Amino acid sequence: MSRKLKIGFLGGTDEIGKNMTIFECGQDIIVIDCGMGFPSNDETPGIDFIIPDYQYLKDNQDRVRAVFITHGHEDHIGGLPYLLKDINVPVYGSSLALGIIQQKLSEAMVTGVQLNAVSDRQEIEVGRFKVEFVRVTHSTAGSYALCITTPKGVVFMTGDFKIDHTPTDGVPTDLARIAEIGKKGVLLLMMDSTNVERQGYSMSEASVCKALEQQFAMNKDKRIIVATFASNVHRVQQIINCAVKNGRKVAFVGRSLINISEIAKTLGELKYNDDDIIDIDKFGKIPHDRLCIISTGTQGEPMSALTRMSTGKFRNITISEQDCVLLSSSPIPGNEKLIYNVINNLCKKGANVVYRALDEIHASGHAFQEELKLMFRLINPTYFIPVHGEYRHLKLHKELVVELGMKPANVFLPEQGFLIEVEKSGIKKGQAIPYGKLMLDGAVAVENEFLLRDRKQIGEDGFLIAIVDRTPNEDGLYNKPIIITRGINVTEEYKEDLGEELLLDMNGGLVDDIDGPTAKQILRKLLAKKLFAKLKKRPMVLPIILD
Repeated sequence: MSRKLKIGFLGGTDEIGKNMTIFECGQDIIVIDCGMGFPSNDETPGIDFIIPDYQYLKDNQDRVRAVFITHGHEDHIGGLPYLLKDINVPVYGSSLALGIIQQKLSEAMVTGVQLNAVSDRQEIEVGRFKVEFVRVTHSTAGSYALCITTPKGVVFMTGDFKIDHTPTDGVPTDLARIAEIGKKGVLLLMMDSTNVERQGYSMSEASVCKALEQQFAMNKDKRIIVATFASNVHRVQQIINCAVKNGRKVAFVGRSLINISEIAKTLGELKYNDDDIIDIDKFGKIPHDRLCIISTGTQGEPMSALTRMSTGKFRNITISEQDCVLLSSSPIPGNEKLIYNVINNLCKKGANVVYRALDEIHASGHAFQEELKLMFRLINPTYFIPVHGEYRHLKLHKELVVELGMKPANVFLPEQGFLIEVEKSGIKKGQAIPYGKLMLDGAVAVENEFLLRDRKQIGEDGFLIAIVDRTPNEDGLYNKPIIITRGINVTEEYKEDLGEELLLDMNGGLVDDIDGPTAKQILRKLLAKKLFAKLKKRPMVLPIILD
């Protein structure tokens, strides 16, 4: 077995989401994160979420030693219940990340997984790898960079990070340890590219507190609803503090927010008095100006609490001019339309809606250019791979480090589906491995490529069902077929005429003395031709034959 250091990307490069990276050396494989991606109504209709295809790990599961988690966001842990159902290996991460993971495993009825909580600068030895957890600031507590010592050298993987000198929990990025690691020599740096397009420095989380306090002061007579990511525990803490300071009770709305808040409070990551929190079913008697609701739904998710509020479909909450809604988040690429639909609907109901374009009520958890430069200077690697971004992010990140003096030949733009071989003498593309995405429809992976194609066709052009009875009546003729349409712009008169035309064809011997599948094929082609002549579209046609 080769002792080359190989690194493979099963997700998280040339895309936002479903982050998953593997390290391989000899008989040992370790996995960094296993996240989910974000489905699109246009491209993946009806899909609940997307996870990396981890077939390569299933094929080599006897060599997989452990999973290491950088932090507890869905795009880094959402796929774990599926992976761990097939490959039971130890998992290492922060207490908060593991608390969220444990709940996911329980919901998926995955048992017997060894979850190991780590602390700052703790080292874990697994096979030929030694992994050190280095504290970084991000938009959730318990976030780590990973310093991975291999037989070929040290690889530093930043995970999602920013350099915030005034974080709300008082624990900044461990720049001292990062500098020490850089001085000892780093073979490869793999760095977060999400905000590489943004110049300067990211805003401190402490600045959000000031903006929130201003909004609470400006809306003293209104009920305040703040939407944020459930996993952004620091933001939730700030909202609670601000609400309590202004004499308001707090209600959590959204299952994920309620669950994560309970986990974070148990672990001491979230601090509040139980008397300041009120159940959603009991806040009806509290005046609007004495209540703050913290809600999920910052990305316009169709079933989220905020979306249902905006459409008047959330129990106990009716949006009106007495409400101020604060969106404390930034859009994930591709979600803009959904988000603005929610904002528009809230505005139509009279609410005062404040979002990123109006006020500094959100600070990104990802480093801007100057922070990326600082991290690069501290690590000073031999080779560099930009990760966690779409292709334009990765390309711009390459240009950024080249400006800092890195040789272009020492920067590798990663591709999913290949193992990259890294050693002191060079970095190159190695063998191809299985990769892709598993699209989950409920709890079932969609493996039939025609399923999504059919959904798209139905969504775009509609469908027609023709119920055809091939049993002759008393006169030896067929009865008129039943025509049902959905999503097709035709009149009832047209459907009657189409049924009459089809009846004439049938009585003319169209489907006599042939088997059912062949009869269906003939009817499908005939009806599709008639519909195209009428509509210049190709709806899905579903003949049903009764013999």
